[in-house]
Amino acid sequence: MSKGLTAGVIGLGSMGMGVAQSLLRAGFDVAGCDPRPEVVAALAAQGGRATTTPAEAAEGATAVFSVVLNGAQTETVLFGPGGCAEAMAPGAVFVSMATLSPDLARDMAARLAPVDYLDAPISGGAARAAEGKLSVMASGAPAVFDRIGGELAAVSENLFRLGDQPGQGSSFKAVNQLLAGVHIAAASEAMAFAAAQGLDLAEVYRVITASAGNSWMFADRMKRVLDNDYRPRSSTDIFVKDLGIVLEVARTRKLPPPISAQAMQMFLMTSASGMGADDDSSVARFYARLFGVTDVIRKEGDDQ
Repeated sequence: MSKGLTAGVIGLGSMGMGVAQSLLRAGFDVAGCDPRPEVVAALAAQGGRATTTPAEAAEGATAVFSVVLNGAQTETVLFGPGGCAEAMAPGAVFVSMATLSPDLARDMAARLAPVDYLDAPISGGAARAAEGKLSVMASGAPAVFDRIGGELAAVSENLFRLGDQPGQGSSFKAVNQLLAGVHIAAASEAMAFAAAQGLDLAEVYRVITASAGNSWMFADRMKRVLDNDYRPRSSTDIFVKDLGIVLEVARTRKLPPPISAQAMQMFLMTSASGMGADDDSSVARFYARLFGVTDVIRKEGDDQ
């Protein structure tokens, strides 16, 4: 292990654990923190250090990666009891990887000074996180990128430097989530539409993924539908949150985004029907109920 290369990772879910593992492989001394003792223990078994509070994970770290769910959790990690803001020395960098509103990212950066804040939301999923191949949409002072270049290289395949001010990275992530949410909703509608016509869904998948109507989300999420696998890699409620950020940004700028708003309704209805904690591909299961094809698109245990 390389002396002096110390990083904290707060939030050891499927993405955060991958970030921590990638840092470990790169030779960093990694301190992990999560409310679930079993995942902290799992990181310790791989060579990381177990900690109990964000402050403890941040102590002595040159970079602290926050890989939590949302803005409220990020604020708690920073400024709540046992938060890491007071434990980080000037010159350390807080790397915020959650999907936040741009305004909140700017506010937290201002409150954290003189500790540096890198607005760095991520995309790529759990598998790419584990491989150190995330896309990172980052904005912050140029000197911050230089200071933790090794840490960022360890966790990312694509590091996009998107401006000098926090908030710009989050704005780019909002664009990505707008497209991702709309594509999932459209793919789900298409699959249920095919099922309602009595088409072989495996054949639909084979044809569409080789044709112009394909999208990354269709290929990825509809494979889960075919496999009847709704384990939450990214849950329905995450897109309720993320499309909520899109619509809030639009509202503050008086922009009318009708397609995003309709996609948001599909995620909301899917969540309200009891599938909020399931994989976001469960929007297809909600469409199946609307179209009367739950005998074709369903999860074991779903009502017919």
